[in-house]
Amino acid sequence: MEKLYTKNAPDAIGPYSQAVKTAGFIFTSGQIAINPESGNVEATTIEAQTEQVCTNLKNVLEAAGSSLEKAVKTVCFLKNMDDFASFNEVYGKYFTGKPARSCVAVKQLPKDVLVEVEVIAEA
Repeated sequence: MEKLYTKNAPDAIGPYSQAVKTAGFIFTSGQIAINPESGNVEATTIEAQTEQVCTNLKNVLEAAGSSLEKAVKTVCFLKNMDDFASFNEVYGKYFTGKPARSCVAVKQLPKDVLVEVEVIAEA
């Protein structure tokens, strides 16, 4: 198992890796809308936060030698299911291969963000 890291995505905010490569797959940790340059959540809308999350995931996967196009499964967490349509609009621009997906509403996310997404992709 190989632990993966890139400076082009936020540092882990706990005892975990940005991603792990094993058995021909990349498993990302959930990404939230932290801007890796500032280390802060700057976006305030679901659309802007989803853009940052997808960019972070793209950067983690590319650093691992993979890509969003190789995603086979995503798990999406929304603070408010009323944001589902707006989230989908942005998400669909990034995950054009339409991987399998779960999407659930949760009571709260780290740093009180609106969205978190994790990915399993082919290496």
